[in-house]
Order: sequence, then structure tokens, then C-alpha cells
Amino acid sequence: MPMSNRLRWFKQRSKVVTVEARQLFRLDNEVLAFRFTATMSDRASEAPRERLSDPGRLKLWLHAAGLGVSDVSPAELQDALDLREAIYRAGLAVAVGRQPDPDGAAILSAAAATGQPRPALENGLAVWHLSEKAPVADALGVLAADAIHVLGGPDRARVKACEGPGCAGLFLDTSRGANRRWCSMNTCGNRVKKARLADK
Repeated sequence: MPMSNRLRWFKQRSKVVTVEARQLFRLDNEVLAFRFTATMSDRASEAPRERLSDPGRLKLWLHAAGLGVSDVSPAELQDALDLREAIYRAGLAVAVGRQPDPDGAAILSAAAATGQPRPALENGLAVWHLSEKAPVADALGVLAADAIHVLGGPDRARVKACEGPGCAGLFLDTSRGANRRWCSMNTCGNRVKKARLADK
């Protein structure tokens, strides 16, 4: 296949993957680690929704997050789910003013130390280069390091859990008055407003 056709195919495939990812996942959280925790949605409802139901879904999410890998094994999927839940538990603890559980913190630290991703600046954008030997571990290392930076950094007091019905998703409140209540105005905020209007 000529290079121009290959490039065209890759761009078209990337658009398809992005559209598919947007249909399956919430990709609007500003914090990468919290975007990852949102792959389990409706956490505070009676029926939380697991969106990483198979290795292919994790591969799709990683691609959409700029951490594309060629393949994901079932064991790597389980590692990802374990890390995701450790991030969520630690974030929830921080959101209510508590210290993260030491076991959960150890999972984050180990994942961050295991991976060997390399950051780079390309075409004015920050990107990650993952190793050929262990790209999924590298990607999980990026997610763990992002969580550590947010949960242990100067903005930790701005970590909150969404007050939207059934949500409880994590977000970083960057509003001037630090009075944001929802992970996203477009989803949970709108649901609350519509419910209020319906009650009138």
C-alpha cells in the first residue's frame, strides 16, 4: 500500500476508533487518572456499569487516551482493573479529607514504578512513547503517576466526588469558588437541572 494511502487509512481508522470510544466511554474528565476511573460508571447507583468488559475495550480506551497499545491480554486487563479501583478508592478518600489506604497507595506506587514510558514533545503536544516489551504496563504506569500527582499534589483539596444521582465520579474542582458539584455540567449537571424542572 502506498504511503499516502496508508496515512489516509490510519487517519480514517483513528476517527472511527475515537467515535467508537466516545460512544462507549466518558472522555470529558480533565484528569487522565479520573477519566480512567470513569470506565466504571454509575458507581453510586444500584447497577454500576463496567465499561472495560474485555481486553479489546481496554485497548480502545488506551488508544483514545493517547496511550495506544497493539494488544491487551486478560491478565493485563485484570491489572488495569485493579489499578483503576485503587485509584478510585484513593481518590474517594482524598475527596472526603482522609488519607488513602496504604495498600491502595502501594498499588499506585508499584504501577508507576513498573512502567517505563517516555514523555516527549511532538508537534507542540505532549505524547507518551511506550516500550515494545511491556506497553500496557507502561500505559498503566502513566495512569498511576497521574493519580499520584493529583492525589498527593497541591491541588488534592480540590478533588471531589460528583453529587449527580448515581454517579460519584471523581473530578478536580478548578472553579474559582471551589464550589463545583458535578463531574460534568453536560451530563450530571444537566440531569439534575432537568429533574428540578420536571419537579416544578
